[in-house]
Amino acid sequence: MITLPKTDLEVHPLCLGGNTFGWSADESESFAVLDAYFQAGGNFIDTADVYSEWKEGNVGGESETIIGNWMKSRGNRDKLVIATKVAKLSTRPGLSKSNINSALDDSLRRLQTDRIDLYYSHEDDKKTPLEETLGTYTDVIKAGKVRYIGASQHTGERLKVAVETSIKNGFAQYIVLQDQYNLMERNPFEAEQAEVVKSLGISALPFYGLARGFLSGKYRPGVKVDSVRAESVQQYQTAKGWQVVETLEKIAKTHEASLSSVALGWLRANSAVSTPIASARTVEQLKETMNVISLTNDEVASLNAASA
Repeated sequence: MITLPKTDLEVHPLCLGGNTFGWSADESESFAVLDAYFQAGGNFIDTADVYSEWKEGNVGGESETIIGNWMKSRGNRDKLVIATKVAKLSTRPGLSKSNINSALDDSLRRLQTDRIDLYYSHEDDKKTPLEETLGTYTDVIKAGKVRYIGASQHTGERLKVAVETSIKNGFAQYIVLQDQYNLMERNPFEAEQAEVVKSLGISALPFYGLARGFLSGKYRPGVKVDSVRAESVQQYQTAKGWQVVETLEKIAKTHEASLSSVALGWLRANSAVSTPIASARTVEQLKETMNVISLTNDEVASLNAASA
């Protein structure tokens, strides 16, 4: 277990992403993944109120509902660190005081819990003053509904301004940044977010750590993959992409590990990162991500070179 900086949250080195629940995985399939993660020692689950509104027939909140049903049936809420988000659901958009309060109550109801351990601003809402957003978070933390807050998909500069606003006004502060970061998408994290995160003494929890599954190794030249994400990874199927996969494969053989665990190990090697996030549609996919390995400096360097 690791402790997230500036918190007392002790979490597993892999945060389980909940974006597949209610989308590519139905409730029974989701329960199987959640059971396997928990039984393997996992305790950190990430979701959002908008998951998975994008699926035809869904309205949002499906992932939270499944997680809530699972926690109730297993009676394990107190052994878990639950993260969810506000701002992107079409019926609960933005970070105004009224919306945060309404969306938070909705999420608590769906998750069947009385508090959220880590509550994210899912995106930067520049139409709402930071003082209003952060002041509202301070109130819900005082009320016991939320323990800590985080920023998702914020630039380094806006994250810095938000924390400065909190310090100036005595408000709760963002203690993590969540954004895309992986071997195929190294910026904007390396370019401008990482230094801000380190200077603030907080950490990053990257999503799409496996580049939508491309870094798992299941995608190969000329191979057709049956996946809801197959189309979105076409952009990575280039000479550079195959070079990264080949390098991952060499390192994986050395460690007798999966390509996924090596890709996640590369993320953990970055001092600005606490815990990467990875989702799984099946138990088999989950097993490929749960093996936590440490890479040598040379291995990290070779992956840096391949993905440059």
